[in-house]
Amino acid sequence: MSSIKIRKICCIGAGYVGGPTMSVIADKCPDIEVRVVDINKERIAAWNDNDLNNLPIFEPGLDQIISRTRGRNLFFSSDMEKSISYADMIFISVNTPTKTKGLGAGKASDLSWVEASARQVAQYANGHTIVVEKSTLPVRTAQAIKEILKTTIRENQKNETTKTFSVLSNPEFLAEGTAINDLEKPDRVLIGGEDPQAINALVNIYLNWVSSDQIICTNLWSSELSKLAANAFLAQRISSINSISAFCEATGADIKEVAKAIGTDKRIGNQFLSAGPGFGGSCFKKDILNLVYLSGYFGLPEVANYWNQVVLLNTWQQDRIYKIVLEKLFGTVNGKNIAILGFSFKANTNDTRESPAIRISCELLEEGAFLSIYDPKVSIERMKEDFENHSFDNPMIWKMANSIQEALQNADAVLILTAWDEFFGLDWNYLASFMRKPAWIFDTRSVVNREEIKNTGLNLWKLGEGT
Repeated sequence: MSSIKIRKICCIGAGYVGGPTMSVIADKCPDIEVRVVDINKERIAAWNDNDLNNLPIFEPGLDQIISRTRGRNLFFSSDMEKSISYADMIFISVNTPTKTKGLGAGKASDLSWVEASARQVAQYANGHTIVVEKSTLPVRTAQAIKEILKTTIRENQKNETTKTFSVLSNPEFLAEGTAINDLEKPDRVLIGGEDPQAINALVNIYLNWVSSDQIICTNLWSSELSKLAANAFLAQRISSINSISAFCEATGADIKEVAKAIGTDKRIGNQFLSAGPGFGGSCFKKDILNLVYLSGYFGLPEVANYWNQVVLLNTWQQDRIYKIVLEKLFGTVNGKNIAILGFSFKANTNDTRESPAIRISCELLEEGAFLSIYDPKVSIERMKEDFENHSFDNPMIWKMANSIQEALQNADAVLILTAWDEFFGLDWNYLASFMRKPAWIFDTRSVVNREEIKNTGLNLWKLGEGT
């Protein structure tokens, strides 16, 4: 057992990982004070909002945990110095986007936020502090963090002050939309490190609700690589099943039947075999591109090419869907009204990062379509920001609809891109009356049953369903 007793935790970063993760730790460990700190004051204000509907992140069950823990042993703050100086353990959970310029641009991770966080920890921490990598990071990032902390130790020795650090890797394995369940009932908890006492201190936190046989301890580098590899394998399964969906359409096969047949093989399993418009979210594309970059850096071009193809096929799937819409609508969408149902990259989250809906919508806007977009959780501000990140040759005309009916008003086609529960079992006989005939339903998420559109006068195209 560790002799290190953790009483105060600080998490740098109040985003999609830091907020939910620290909320669950606070809920399961009421004797530990947890502070989540972020330089974004608007985000912190949202976390502290009395109206739990205004939390910056939507995850089923998160609001209930916040109501139990906030103000008790969970606090959100923008006071970086105070939060770090009081902590025994500090999680770094900041964004690690893909570099947009310089060496490795377009593939390598931008670690500037991680480095800045490490310098703040080095400056403000007191006594012995356990620093935990929570962000998804390239292999051997811990070495850079160690070097920053060691430099501070040397400087403090000149000033006759004592600071010591241990660095651990504890990557997250969360799926947005089920993050709370993933945190409360994890498949595994992975902890990488070199200091046995620090490792045990973190293990003891998780033992409050996680079985010891679900906690895996490795060295630092194995832990960092395991996170990248896990995301790469999951994304590869999505690209694989999507490649077969195109094959199904060409041959008359049905992707749902093929996926079921494949998934019953216990060597393969049935997870991540739902064909769709491609993977999105903050991690998959970014992590694979990082893996591609690192493979090239370490002289493994064949490995780099293999994983790069997973990303290329994901983009191809989105372009393929857009071209099918164009083809079915007589070769043009110029001046036509198209309803988009679903803008988040998956159901049960308001996250739109790398959402397939963005790329497909942008292609349609570039062709001159008028879009009416409905998503139950994505705000119009978020949509505006996503579109502003793309340049258009043509004027883009779109609006956010407040209901499915409003989105379908006078629509020539409806494109279903997210599998929200409310999109299943719709009364298409009623909805057809809102649309301009001949009208199409493009179902990329298998939410529409062909029986539901009989006698509606609507045409239906389903991804992965051959004719």
